[in-house]
Amino acid sequence: MKDLAEPASPVESRPGAGRGGGGRTAAEEEKLRGVRRMKVIATGFLVFAVVLFVLARWAEARGAGSWAGYVQAAAEAGMVGAMADWFAVTALFRRPLGLPIPHTAIIPTRKDALGRNLGEFVGENFLSESVVRQRLSRMEVSRRAGTWLAAPGHAERVTDQLGALARAALTVLRDEDVQSVFAHAITRRVSAQAVAQPIGELLDRMVREGAHHGLVDLVADKAHDWLEQHRDAVLRVVSEESPGWAPRFLDRQIANKVHRELVRFAGAVRDDPEHPARLAVDNFLADVARDLQHDPQMIAQIEGLRDRTIAHPAVQELIASVWSAARAMLVEATEDPNSELRSRVTVALRSLAGRLAEDPRVRGKADRWIEQAVAYVVTTYRDEITALITDTVGAWDPKETSRKIEINVGRDLQFIRINGTVVGALVGLLIHTVTQVTG
Repeated sequence: MKDLAEPASPVESRPGAGRGGGGRTAAEEEKLRGVRRMKVIATGFLVFAVVLFVLARWAEARGAGSWAGYVQAAAEAGMVGAMADWFAVTALFRRPLGLPIPHTAIIPTRKDALGRNLGEFVGENFLSESVVRQRLSRMEVSRRAGTWLAAPGHAERVTDQLGALARAALTVLRDEDVQSVFAHAITRRVSAQAVAQPIGELLDRMVREGAHHGLVDLVADKAHDWLEQHRDAVLRVVSEESPGWAPRFLDRQIANKVHRELVRFAGAVRDDPEHPARLAVDNFLADVARDLQHDPQMIAQIEGLRDRTIAHPAVQELIASVWSAARAMLVEATEDPNSELRSRVTVALRSLAGRLAEDPRVRGKADRWIEQAVAYVVTTYRDEITALITDTVGAWDPKETSRKIEINVGRDLQFIRINGTVVGALVGLLIHTVTQVTG
């Protein structure tokens, strides 16, 4: 009667299985005790029907009234119903009484097919785009998120979690790898960016608008002041460059003359906006701007200078150091509860919560974005998700699969046996009654 009352679990007798008796967790042990209790109760109904049938036959043989026939019919049908439902429930998990009856032990023998069917069922009924969109539209995710964020302390909690997530990511990432990727990305972006033509356009606009005149004024003014304040230096340079055979007094006069002319020239450039030197600077800058935009040789020279500059070891080291500095700043900001970054994130979350709670347009946009994102994930990765179910079930041991399912649903299945006994008895009683009434 062990197969009737308490079928042995395939793993129960496994020695040293680990987590608990037979390798089961505490939750599984509790569920298994519930299954055993229900099996005893269901078997008790069967035993009661058998005893009742025997007593009814004995009473009828001893000359009891017609009531014995009614009881006997009910007990007999109850036994049939109980045995039939016991067979059906047991056949799901093992072969009843160990007999090789066809289409029994369904779960162990059909495990892979069940896994495929389960994956297809989940994919069609839970991971379809229409189902997901309909469910999300009813959930009002953005409104709920806004209400939750607006509650006291929730924005701070989200900020803490984001900080912990950022620190975890920064801890996992190797500085050398990130620096290499960072430097490569910047180098590639800068190398792909044309610089000569934009510089030429900017310089051309500055010349046309006269934006460079202020710089020319500053240079001319500083040159004039320097020449006046450093007369001896100018005289010394001119004297040193004069021929050795020239008389000293002549060198002095020439030097004074040169200094006066330089001061006069600088003053004229400073004071005369239309001075030829200024016009020459304008023409020179205009020519340079034009060449930067249209001269292939000039453009190639500037682009080559750009590449050599960005490839210089000092520049590469500077780019790499940017990540180290940014990482240190992020770690410090996420660890400090009073940091400016955390304060700004918290304020931004509160502002977002207010807009989600008060502005229907923002909620609508957020809900549409969430729907599109989830729908994209579902439609793109549905096969991978269902394959996870199929592959997981396929990798299970057949007996282990049967054990797990029986532990989780076996208690409810025992009600089928109980109901079969009761319903069978009632149907047997009804049939016997109808037979007696109709003669």
